Amino acid sequence: MSHRVLTLNDIKPILLAILNADGGEHEAALEDITDRIIASYVTTANTAIHDYDLEIRSTLDQRDRTRIYALVNTASDELTQLATTHSADEIAFFKRVLDYMFDTNNTPAAEIMAVSDFDALRLNKNPHAAEGTQSQSQAQSGLTKIQAEEALAGFVEEGWLERSEAGWFSLTSRALMELASYLTQTYNVAADESDSDEGGGTRSGAVVERIKQCYGCKEIITVGLRCQTRACNFRLHDSCANQYYRAQRGEKECPTCGAAWTGRDLVGEGAAARRRQSGAGPANRRQSGASSRGARRSTLTQVRLAPRRVQEDVQEEEDMDAEGESE
Repeated sequence: MSHRVLTLNDIKPILLAILNADGGEHEAALEDITDRIIASYVTTANTAIHDYDLEIRSTLDQRDRTRIYALVNTASDELTQLATTHSADEIAFFKRVLDYMFDTNNTPAAEIMAVSDFDALRLNKNPHAAEGTQSQSQAQSGLTKIQAEEALAGFVEEGWLERSEAGWFSLTSRALMELASYLTQTYNVAADESDSDEGGGTRSGAVVERIKQCYGCKEIITVGLRCQTRACNFRLHDSCANQYYRAQRGEKECPTCGAAWTGRDLVGEGAAARRRQSGAGPANRRQSGASSRGARRSTLTQVRLAPRRVQEDVQEEEDMDAEGESE
């Protein structure tokens, strides 16, 4: 339970210790731990924990394709799992971050599905807090900039978000595995007559698909490659693309729409950089150049590395909070 995510290299020594626990005459070696043995133990464990609404699931990391395993709560709404360690304001903030990733920053022109640290901080306040029609649970005021920094650091430390060296937050492989149902149900919505192919996501029948699957491995893709045709849903992780087109002869083309496969149309934060290079304008207001120093670095260090605009916003908000307390 203390390990949120395990790789095969993490699991093999654990199973080796289990196999040799009886002190038998013939001890197993690490190379004896095969994929079949691991699958067998995972199946046995899932049978034992099923009644507790838990399940061990596995997926492949989108970048290096390392297989990872995670313990998933199968009963509750995935986001309610945050309630044990985060306030209502922090959970609402996390939802706004998801909305920015998979709605605002996920259009046919640029499927970024990430949020820069600068834009993430600007989501600290609840935009509906001032509306009198909101219920008390919905009308949380939000977070200060400092609190938003701390919440983001917490989400990274807990394995929900990861922060790239370029300063972009995105969902981890573990988060995609746990939030798959929530993401699909929330962002793949029924199309209405006002929807168009430029409205964010591509159509599949009567559904606007903002959450798409890799054609190769059939898992959610937020980092990889896409067809150059904006209305086409064909997507591949980098390694899946290599495997798929290695087996193809002749010209590479999209199997869905027949367009030429360029291998240069990106999914993920790379789509923002490519969009700027093409002269289409910034997909985000800013991309931070600050390098990631891990989830445990102090919030004050993050603020010092932030641009002057963010520092001024933080100072102004702290001054307002101080004035309110003095009154």
